[in-house]
Amino acid sequence: MPGLYFEDLTVGKQFKHAIRRTVTEADNVFICALTHNPAALHLDEQYCREHTEFGQRIVNSVFTLGLVVGISVGDTTLGTTVGNLGWDEVRFPRPVFHGDTIRAESEVLEARASKSRPDNGVVVFQHRGYNQRDELVMTCKRSALMLRRPAAPR
Repeated sequence: MPGLYFEDLTVGKQFKHAIRRTVTEADNVFICALTHNPAALHLDEQYCREHTEFGQRIVNSVFTLGLVVGISVGDTTLGTTVGNLGWDEVRFPRPVFHGDTIRAESEVLEARASKSRPDNGVVVFQHRGYNQRDELVMTCKRSALMLRRPAAPR
């Protein structure tokens, strides 16, 4: 199992995820279509040149959030998470543009045994996404319900 169990996710544990991903125009158009978000800021290049401070389309932040957390999964929760419990303090301090290459880092902020589910624990991750210039483009706290390590058979 590539993901880590609750017991492996100790407070302070940090991850510099090896996977990087260059964001494409198609990524942005697809996420806008999938989420029914028609904002000109994401889809209309001419509008952005004439009416925004960026002068170009910016990538839908839903994609940025999903990408950064998705990059983290293989190192942290693949096959060992029961599900996400919530997202807190989601921030996008800089925009992402077509052609930016995103990398991610994660840290375990909190870990506690579940009171109602003895086979699970709750872990709070801090995820951070950076562009190719090492500028912070996204942060969030994610609470996940994690599997505890199965007891060894007797």
